[in-house]
Amino acid sequence: MTETPVQPKTATTAEKLAELREKLELAKDPGDDKAKARRDKKGIPSARARIHALLDPGSFLEIGALARTPGDPNAFYGDGVVTGHGTIDGRPVGVFSHDQTVFQGSVGEMFGRKVAKLMEWVAMVGCPIIGINDSAGARIQDTATSLAWYAELGRRHEMLRGLVPEISLIFGKCAGGAVYSPIQTDLVVAVRDQGYMFITGPDVIKDVTGEDVTFDELGGADVQARRGNIHKVVESEAAAYQYVRDYLSFLPANHFDDAPIVNPGLEPEITAHDLELDTIVPDSDNMGYDMHEILLRIFDDGDVFEISDQRSPSMITAFARVDGRPVGVIANQPMHMSGAVGNEASDKAAGFIRFCDSFNLPLVFVVDTPGAMPGVAEEEGGIIKRGGRFFNAIVEADVPKVTIIVRKAYGGGYAVMGSKQLSADLNFAWPTARIAVIGAEGAAQLLVKRFPDPTAPEVQKIRADFIEGYNLNLATPWTAAERGYIDGVIEPHETRLLIRKSLRLLRDKQPVKKVLRKHGLTPL
Repeated sequence: MTETPVQPKTATTAEKLAELREKLELAKDPGDDKAKARRDKKGIPSARARIHALLDPGSFLEIGALARTPGDPNAFYGDGVVTGHGTIDGRPVGVFSHDQTVFQGSVGEMFGRKVAKLMEWVAMVGCPIIGINDSAGARIQDTATSLAWYAELGRRHEMLRGLVPEISLIFGKCAGGAVYSPIQTDLVVAVRDQGYMFITGPDVIKDVTGEDVTFDELGGADVQARRGNIHKVVESEAAAYQYVRDYLSFLPANHFDDAPIVNPGLEPEITAHDLELDTIVPDSDNMGYDMHEILLRIFDDGDVFEISDQRSPSMITAFARVDGRPVGVIANQPMHMSGAVGNEASDKAAGFIRFCDSFNLPLVFVVDTPGAMPGVAEEEGGIIKRGGRFFNAIVEADVPKVTIIVRKAYGGGYAVMGSKQLSADLNFAWPTARIAVIGAEGAAQLLVKRFPDPTAPEVQKIRADFIEGYNLNLATPWTAAERGYIDGVIEPHETRLLIRKSLRLLRDKQPVKKVLRKHGLTPL
């Protein structure tokens, strides 16, 4: 009698479901127990908790939760990063979050594959991507594999740049490769006393160069914000999420879409706030005032969303709305260095202009500058080529451009701050505008140097008379208006409605055909 062969046991559906639930439970918080204990002691949320705090409630769809290092049965699920899709204010975004409890959030093969796939997805559907960064950088034990995937991610950043908004949140000590990726994104937000960025940490620097430096001195959030590597420093992770939400509210999802329109047509007549502009500029040319007081009155709802506020405060870069539609704002700040245009101010403005142009946001220039910042340090820092980049950015931008000159527009400052000669579409000046090659004081100084004794009373009388005559007859808006270099001189209280009317006229502006070439060359 032949025995019936024993059939291999087949798992039931219930057993398979139980296995799935077990794996998913492990994947929820897969990291090393000691690392999780350290995280909990610091009061830091998990990678997934951070994503849920950023996105609309219930909108997160995770991708790759069960991915892990191939060939290692003990490998942690997720491989150090959580990736997926969700919405912010109902609009789709891609998001990833480093998991410090798995290899300190460092990049391994599956980590790289997951983030690369997410970057390809946002390019395909045309939506922003947000990275929550808390990473040690490259995974040392993975050697070339880790480096290869860092390079793969860098290649994809180039693919996304100017196509969809890219945002980085710095929530931990990010080193090496973990800063090369964020610095390629459009917005970097860090939490004060929590987020750090550096290529090599203090210990490595001490070993290699002998220099003693603290984490804060080397890569603290405020330090990196002043250097231009971080756009906004906030006090908490919750504040970072809100800043990102507000930032995205001004932007289209991608280069081809239109930005959201919010409350168009508000305040269609002159208001009391408009009339306050008539007395806002001091009578004395040497007296400062806060440019924000003007900006708050000429844009919708007094809503001016500043970018890179700690970097070169003499130049303001911000988003605002005109007739409900987002615009980019470039303005001088007389409260800092009289609004002079220095090295960092030039780079800050040039980068912002190029970003706005990529996403089709019109530009509004509000001008009060004595011109380029003088000094040996500025010359050594490359003010010639950095100013050239500023010039180049304005000429390359083909979005609508409107300029308001409120006071000083001297020398190169006149040219680079949205002059008609650098392709601005509509230019207006207040009666307080001073448009000239140089200010009266500077011109007078050149004059009195010709006298044997510049300090003599009669020479000082000549100097005072010259300054008075220069300001009355030369440094005025009338010459520019007579020659068509500006389109009109307006009463300050007309500014808000005039900007609205100007941008309506320019709404269907078409880019001028340019000489066929691969791309322009920026002075670097």
